[in-house]
Amino acid sequence: MGDTSFSSSLPEPLVKHTDLWFCDGSVILQADTTLFRVHKSQLSRRSIIFSDMFTLPQPAVTTTHATLADETYEGCPIVKLHDSAVDVANLLLALYDGPKFGNNDPNDFAIVSGILRLSTKYAMDSLRSKAITHLNIAWPTTLKGWDLREEKAHAYELTSLTEHASLYPSPIDIINLARETDASSLLPAAFYDISRYTFAQIFEPIDEEPCRFRGALGGGILSADDMRRLALGKEASAHAVSAVIHGMGRGPLVHSRKGAFSLHPHVPAHPPVAVCTTPGACRRDFAELVVLATQHYVCDRERGYADPLYVSEELGALKSADVSECRACARALEVWAAKERERMWKMIPLWFRLDS
Repeated sequence: MGDTSFSSSLPEPLVKHTDLWFCDGSVILQADTTLFRVHKSQLSRRSIIFSDMFTLPQPAVTTTHATLADETYEGCPIVKLHDSAVDVANLLLALYDGPKFGNNDPNDFAIVSGILRLSTKYAMDSLRSKAITHLNIAWPTTLKGWDLREEKAHAYELTSLTEHASLYPSPIDIINLARETDASSLLPAAFYDISRYTFAQIFEPIDEEPCRFRGALGGGILSADDMRRLALGKEASAHAVSAVIHGMGRGPLVHSRKGAFSLHPHVPAHPPVAVCTTPGACRRDFAELVVLATQHYVCDRERGYADPLYVSEELGALKSADVSECRACARALEVWAAKERERMWKMIPLWFRLDS
């Protein structure tokens, strides 16, 4: 493998990366027109793809991932990568300095998505796991994680100077990234998030509407299969809103002689804080609440109408124990709503056909 001149061995224009050019480096990676001088040992230790590449017979090795060219520069072999220079730089910085992730906003996503994409491609399992764990903060696998995510998003909206500002990137980008990298844990939260918007908001956003989808990568396009999943999931989510409102009005507390209570006969009883002494009045209260909730969420389609987790939480607070005349009923409603939210969360993969 002969050493060739810089101008003849590599196409112009080429630039050395400022931070990722080590004088003692043993291999040069080329991505687009950027050169990175790094260490074979570092790459081989983290990636079986690179390890195999550096041990395969010379002079030239070409794989679906990269090309080990039959040329050198400054005595180092050149590996031509079929990846963007920005993604390669972020990957290498994470390898050398450790991943430094941000707050899961669109700028952070641009970095993390590249790291996840390349760590998957080059079988860097540890870094891939860290990238997915970070993304799961914004696209969680638990209801508790979702509630924390929503709290952060709401706080960001309140403090942002931009109208309709959103902390997180387009869920379309999350879904497509999850498909590309086989990161299925991101899918339920991403599908649920996008289902809360109308199809017009998603695919034909206007200036007055939330703009999360206007900057979606690749034009904001889902595959045909994922479009079908979205349509089916939106339908199931809408049904869940109607069902939870209807469920609230099935009757007042059912008491045992020991004072245990439950909003519905089939729901396991919980230790009471008090016993309802006015079942007739509470029955009428629940009926009125159903009418009001139906008008607000189903007929008027007010804020949160397409978000059954939000609707359930709001319903649970309609008879606050602090102000309600019947604390037993108020507490029972809170317990029931919490259980409904847990049940809904477990149903999300089924709504969007993600188990198939």
